[in-house]
Amino acid sequence: MKLLRYGPVGQEKPGILDQAGKIRDLSAHISDLNGAALGDASLAKIRALDINSLPVVDGNPRIGACVGNIGKFICIGLNYADHAAESNLPIPAEPVVFNKWTSAVCGPNDNVKIPRSSKKTDWEVELGVVIGKGGAYIDEKDALSHVAGYCVVNDVSEREYQIERGGTWDKGKGCDTFGPIGPWLVTRDDVADPQKLGMWLEVDGKRYQNGNTSTMIFGVAHIIAYLSKFMSLQPGDVISTGTPPGVGMGVKPEAVFLRAGQTMRLGIDGLGEQQQKTIDA
Repeated sequence: MKLLRYGPVGQEKPGILDQAGKIRDLSAHISDLNGAALGDASLAKIRALDINSLPVVDGNPRIGACVGNIGKFICIGLNYADHAAESNLPIPAEPVVFNKWTSAVCGPNDNVKIPRSSKKTDWEVELGVVIGKGGAYIDEKDALSHVAGYCVVNDVSEREYQIERGGTWDKGKGCDTFGPIGPWLVTRDDVADPQKLGMWLEVDGKRYQNGNTSTMIFGVAHIIAYLSKFMSLQPGDVISTGTPPGVGMGVKPEAVFLRAGQTMRLGIDGLGEQQQKTIDA
């Protein structure tokens, strides 16, 4: 299933995409596409519905982040060896963990705000993993059963704030609008192998990133098991699993960064596409 949230900011409603690509409203069945709706039992009830009997959503509504009321927005850094190399950083022995603040979350096609004084705002296409069943100390062999589904994430990053201003990476990762999520939450039964997904990103029509989740250093199951040793995972948590090479910081001979008035397009096989315009904050 391709589940989504549509409507104005703060007033999003749950929906599902039908075979014809039309949005059908799920409001009569779930109040929101949040942690409470993402367990296996809830998803099974949605799956059992006659989609064609659900109300069609007319027009072209704004698409919101595909998960509401996200509890934790956890990110994995340097999870592709060639991205670590372009960042001039060693391949990590264990997953690099950081956070995005939930105030960074926005819709997949919402404008991305370049922070005031920013000179090094950058892009990162990533596979997002949405937790459907919580737990701690999860065995790797069981980890994927804790997944509700997968989505596209743009881990927008300000490199000066992240790397040059001291402390942790977080303040360069969590600016407002630095977390576009969606368009869809594709349930795990519709993703045959999360480690075989092509991914790409363009800025103003130029392809910068072309990668595949098959080249991750730490796979999705390992990441879930690893994180659950340090924190309990809860339904509605989102894990962004790292980016392949091709970020602006790594462009040679001179890095390329975003400025207001540009357009990012990005996508992952089977999970849909995002498109954002950059504006000044």
